[in-house]
Amino acid sequence: MTAGSASPQSTTEPLLVLGLGNLLLRDDGVGLELLKRLEGRFADAPGIELVEGGTQGLALLPFLERRPGLLVLDAAAFGAAPGTVHVMWNPEHHAAPRGIGAHEGNAGELLDAARLIGYLPEQVCLVGVEPADISTGIGLSGEVEGALEAALEAATAAVARLTAS
Repeated sequence: MTAGSASPQSTTEPLLVLGLGNLLLRDDGVGLELLKRLEGRFADAPGIELVEGGTQGLALLPFLERRPGLLVLDAAAFGAAPGTVHVMWNPEHHAAPRGIGAHEGNAGELLDAARLIGYLPEQVCLVGVEPADISTGIGLSGEVEGALEAALEAATAAVARLTAS
């Protein structure tokens, strides 16, 4: 489940499930926690690749090339109540969240760059959780921890929709 395990040169790539975030900034690590939990459901599923992108930012661009679909898991700061689960389809057409704190590898910048160079899949979904605390520290806040099950169900539904298209 590392970014180095993908093969960006292949012409037929699986659906990419990409976890973003920084485990050292509390709730910013929610995308990585969701990815870890999804691994139990989809680790051996054909046509799905789980990649821990962390804070690699634009270095992840090659992993988006030639994908039939993309699911991004991340902290999503839209100003809603902490723990709110956001599901956005084709977020590149909307106000995708920008970096929060020291999180350089945010979804908005990655999707913008992928669109500019032609690497953006036709179907993209962002499942994010509104953070409560992005200060230095390990472990999710209570609000975000309490939202994990709903976010996991949203991500599972997104995988089903993306693999059906």
